[in-house]
Amino acid sequence: MKNLFIAIRFKIFMLFLLGIFYPFLMTGLAQWVFPQQSNGNWIFVNGVRVGSSLIGQSFEKNEYFWSRPSAINFNPLPSGGSNLGQTTKDLKKLVEERKLKLKSLHPEQAEEPPQDLLFASGSGLDPHISVEAALYQLKRVAHARNLDLEKVKILIEQFTEGRQLGLFGDPKVNVLSLNIALDNLNGK
Repeated sequence: MKNLFIAIRFKIFMLFLLGIFYPFLMTGLAQWVFPQQSNGNWIFVNGVRVGSSLIGQSFEKNEYFWSRPSAINFNPLPSGGSNLGQTTKDLKKLVEERKLKLKSLHPEQAEEPPQDLLFASGSGLDPHISVEAALYQLKRVAHARNLDLEKVKILIEQFTEGRQLGLFGDPKVNVLSLNIALDNLNGK
């Protein structure tokens, strides 16, 4: 009986420690140290929340830069890739369809579309594309918006994020931020 009371007291203590104290401590610490990130890195336009800089969105209109494809249709709840192996016919068919679509909309491009416009990311929610992918879409977007190529190219350069800590990864462009800047350029 003595062991039962000890076990119950220990369970109540651990419930308080790990179920109440620790989560509140971590949430408070995150809000204090990283307030923007812990709240989702929301992006607002004219006081309206349009998305997060951490989660990709689907853009299909020609006047916008397109994000990486998503195996989960940019739904953050089941975050994940397609689980299609490199040798599966389904993946080859999907990539060929994407390649044909990109080539038909970018006939002036002699080179193949960049890989990040053909393959989905591991999470399916990647908000960034490579600088090469942005430059590949440059003429289509500038033409659809009746803008000078140089103006749009300067925007791409302005929204290019460098390597993490100057060492890791490749330079990348946040698609949502770039598209918002394009809308502001056009006065939307």
